[in-house]
Amino acid sequence: MDCAHPHTHDSGSVLLIVDDYPENLISLQALLAREDWHVLTASSGTEALSTLLEHEVDLVLLDVQMPGMDGFEVARLMRGSQRTCLTPIIFLTANEQSQAAVLKGYASGAVDYLFKPFDPHILKPKVQALLDQQRNRRALQRLSRDLEAERAFNASVLDNAAEGILVVAEDGRIRFANPAISRLLQAPVEQLQGADLLGFVQSPVPTRWRDSAFYQAYQERDIYRLHDAVLLTASGLPLPVALSCAALPGEQRAMVVTVLDMSVVRNLHQQLEFQAVTDPLTGLLNRRGFCQAAEAALLRSEHSDKAQALMYMDLDGFKRINDSLGHAAGDRVLHWVGEQLKECLGAYAILGRMGGDEFTALLDTLEYPEQAARFAEKLIERMSICQQIDGLEVTLGVSIGIATYSDCGPHLDGLLRAADAAMYAAKQAGRQQYRYYDQELNGRARSRLMLEDSVRDAIERHDFSLVYQPQVAFADGRLRGFEALLRWQHPSVGDVPPGLFLPLLEEARLVSRLASWIYTQGAAQRRAWEARFEPDLVLSISLSRVQFAMPNLVEELGRVIASHGLRPAQLEVEVAETSLAANLDIALRQLRRLRELGVRVALDDFGAGECSLRLLRDLPIDTLKLDRHLVARLPGSAADAALVRSVIGLCRDYGVCVVAEGVETREQAQWLQANGCAYAQGFLVARPLTAQRAGDFPAFFDWRNEAAGELSTLTPLPAMPRAHDRTQVPASLSACPARPGAPDDCPEPSG
Repeated sequence: MDCAHPHTHDSGSVLLIVDDYPENLISLQALLAREDWHVLTASSGTEALSTLLEHEVDLVLLDVQMPGMDGFEVARLMRGSQRTCLTPIIFLTANEQSQAAVLKGYASGAVDYLFKPFDPHILKPKVQALLDQQRNRRALQRLSRDLEAERAFNASVLDNAAEGILVVAEDGRIRFANPAISRLLQAPVEQLQGADLLGFVQSPVPTRWRDSAFYQAYQERDIYRLHDAVLLTASGLPLPVALSCAALPGEQRAMVVTVLDMSVVRNLHQQLEFQAVTDPLTGLLNRRGFCQAAEAALLRSEHSDKAQALMYMDLDGFKRINDSLGHAAGDRVLHWVGEQLKECLGAYAILGRMGGDEFTALLDTLEYPEQAARFAEKLIERMSICQQIDGLEVTLGVSIGIATYSDCGPHLDGLLRAADAAMYAAKQAGRQQYRYYDQELNGRARSRLMLEDSVRDAIERHDFSLVYQPQVAFADGRLRGFEALLRWQHPSVGDVPPGLFLPLLEEARLVSRLASWIYTQGAAQRRAWEARFEPDLVLSISLSRVQFAMPNLVEELGRVIASHGLRPAQLEVEVAETSLAANLDIALRQLRRLRELGVRVALDDFGAGECSLRLLRDLPIDTLKLDRHLVARLPGSAADAALVRSVIGLCRDYGVCVVAEGVETREQAQWLQANGCAYAQGFLVARPLTAQRAGDFPAFFDWRNEAAGELSTLTPLPAMPRAHDRTQVPASLSACPARPGAPDDCPEPSG
């Protein structure tokens, strides 16, 4: 109320009549009609407060009994406002009031009581007397303000002034400083006198005194006010202040600067701003606060790789609680709902209460849009449980609409409309469920959740298994080893393509739950083959990015190797080039620890990423595996052929063994052998085999008896030298990331 700019009526006094009966308003308005009295009317307490905001009222005639906000409440609010706290109030009532009611009226701020019907001979003199008194009070206020201005001017040179006061010469140097400014700036008066004023004023850019707004106001003999200034104390701390600068009479050649400490006011403003954007019942943001925060978050996320989604929630069954248990119980339920939202989503979302039983949440750090469905299901489950709230047994539900940014619009308004429409669709579908605004995304989200749940169940049921794809030498067909690959046999649908479930294992952070099983199963199988194959047979298992980053990776591998009685060199860990890119220094330390353990290290999927040749030089690796997409373009692509030829040559010079993945045609095999590649892995040799069939694989693969029978022209090449001049490192476990576009039966990594 204090912030309004009311209309003033210079022609006379302003009266406000407040009564919920129109006939009373008309009669009183006619009764008090005078040329020097301007009569305003209001039919409710709320309208009366609005009128007081718009007009400078001298007297209020206020009905006591009104629906909604009664006269006592209006009077209490008036007395709480600095501008209307002294405005006289006459209470109007049609009923004889008890002594307690009369006392309550006077305690609320009334100066008199009048009973209906009114006697004009009594009413008019009372109104005239109170208006005269108010007019005199206002005149006294104006006089007081004038006297206060004079006092402030005189106090500008007095040491006991409450405000900080500086007298600044026309050259910008301080000639006088009072004790108040000394305390504010934490500097003695002696230090302030003679110092430059601008040296204490915080400014984004340095300014010369004659270019400053202070000097300009001094030259123009104008008053310069700066309400949001910041001064720097002697210790360099910022101090929010309001500055008022005015030139002294010309012969004094100076200006006076008054300084008001605004620290408390600024804190109060911050509190008021917080209250303006916060829902007092739940502690969540209100509509205004949520919209401000959400718009800012969307603006920050424009160039982010994270997905954003807005959830619009409406409680199911809340009206029944309000109607049966009352609004107080409803408020307790809403408070409880706010706490549940904070617990479920507080760390991931901006939360708000839009009004009534409607809530919103902006999820702005999602890995993928469908992830919002997981939060929605969590909320639905939480809300559907019967709860005891302040002794009341409450069963609620929630319908949720989800809109994704920017599929449902680039602005918050569009997101809110889309999420609101999706929420109503969820209600129409039976309540206590969620709906995406985009139907296709709605189906994808449900499918993804079902698949994620199936993966979790598969881990618990041990539905995963390992298959093994052989690696053989081009030169003589010697079996180098096997790569272990993860497979999922679903009890209902059968084999699930690796390209479908492997990315999900990564995104849902489930691969860590499988890692130990993969290491143990692979090592056990390598031990089982001890009598069947040569001791130097290598078992490789690819490490996903999550597995490679695990701090206990080396320790866990060491335990697996020791518990199965293997030599570390019998295992090989394959690390994709993309897994090293995030932090090469940390990756290098992890690779060195693996080498210290003694396992072999392979750089996997080379050619799928940046093909950094620096990695060949700097990383402690024993094997390089050419990516199958790169191999698939051989020998037809001259550019890829040149790249592979150069990489093979570098690896030969560095003593790194090269394995080509995805070899499927005789032309590829011929070209790779002719250009010095040592080993092949792919369908041309064998598809992934079960452990039993892998155990029957020959120690030497006969290229001449290969199914097509067309590799007889392959000329045996000298075997690629082992890295005997490099530190020997054992074979390792690993799980490759899913390869986009891979056929369902193509070799895929184990984790």
